[in-house]
Amino acid sequence: MVFVQGGCVYIMTNKLHTVLYVGVTSDITDRVWKHKTHFYPDSFTAKYKCEKLVYYSFYSRIEEAISVEKALKGGNRKAKIKLINELNPDWIDLYDKLMEE
Repeated sequence: MVFVQGGCVYIMTNKLHTVLYVGVTSDITDRVWKHKTHFYPDSFTAKYKCEKLVYYSFYSRIEEAISVEKALKGGNRKAKIKLINELNPDWIDLYDKLMEE
C-alpha cells in the first residue's frame, strides 16, 4: 500500500516585491526557513533575496500541489499577483502566521 502525503504551493518575494518565486513542498515551515536563511546560497531565492512568504495553499495530495505549481509557473505575473492579493492584500510576511498554525 502506498501512502501519499499532502503538499503546499507557496510564493516568496523580495522586499520590493519585484521578484516572485513559486515553489511546492511537503514541509512548508522548513522550506520557507531555508529560503529566509539562504540555506542554499546559490539558489534563485538567495540570489534575488526572496525571503518573504506572501502566499501559501495546502493540498491533500502532493500530486495536486505539483500540478498547481506548474500551472502557476506557466502563468503570467499578473495572475500570481491576483492570487496573492486575494489572500494577502497587504503582502505581509505570512511566515509567523504559518508558525502559529
